[in-house]
Amino acid sequence: MAKVAIVTGGSGGIGRCTAAELHRAGCTVYEFSRREKPQRGVTHMSADMTDEAQVRAAVEEVLRREGRIDILVNNAGFGISGAAETTQSKDAHAQLELNLYGMDKATKAVLPAMRSQGGGRIVCMSSIAGILPIPFQLWYSVSKAAINAYVLALQNEVRPFGISVCAVMPGDIASGFTDARKKSSAGDDVYAGRIERSVAVMEKDERGGMSPADAGAYVAKMALKKRSKPLVGLGFSYKAVAVLAKLLPRRLSNWIVGQIYAK
Repeated sequence: MAKVAIVTGGSGGIGRCTAAELHRAGCTVYEFSRREKPQRGVTHMSADMTDEAQVRAAVEEVLRREGRIDILVNNAGFGISGAAETTQSKDAHAQLELNLYGMDKATKAVLPAMRSQGGGRIVCMSSIAGILPIPFQLWYSVSKAAINAYVLALQNEVRPFGISVCAVMPGDIASGFTDARKKSSAGDDVYAGRIERSVAVMEKDERGGMSPADAGAYVAKMALKKRSKPLVGLGFSYKAVAVLAKLLPRRLSNWIVGQIYAK
């Protein structure tokens, strides 16, 4: 029997490529997003991931059609940048509302079905920034660190029901995420141009990063596993970065990040 998968934020970038890979693997795939971008073998469900009623309605429709949900990939998200001092509260809240609380809404909506059917797999998109927070992308880093904590706690809550959870932590990906970032250089005169320099370094790295297709293939592979480590780096280099983040003294690792992104 084909596994039934939901991918949030599945209309572009890593999400779209993940949905395509799950379809190629034989899954019945639904993608949740606000705008439909037709894709062969993938069924679109219109849902704003910050609207709990819309998310629950979309999940209920999948269950009505398929009778089960085996995989949830929480991919919907975006980034903001700017100095913490000058970031407006509404922008910080919007960052958490989609990246963290949107993920929570989808997870809560599928858990009863997964529990009743005796198992399921939930993959949440985090970031290396979740373990190595990036200056001038503070709220993005906070959202991803929170996702890591959420996954670690949830794994222990749902393990007795046969449900496994993991967070995938990519680094630089050459996708539309870069252009979609909401940037603010407010206060850069006070910060001596460091805000714009930091974001420029990040965006250069992203544009030269891993392709969304390769990232999506990896995320799909993790989604099809029954279990894995709870926090997983995406790609060899970022697995190594994750290991170093654990081994190096925090003062040293934070200094290195500052030399790259805060000079």
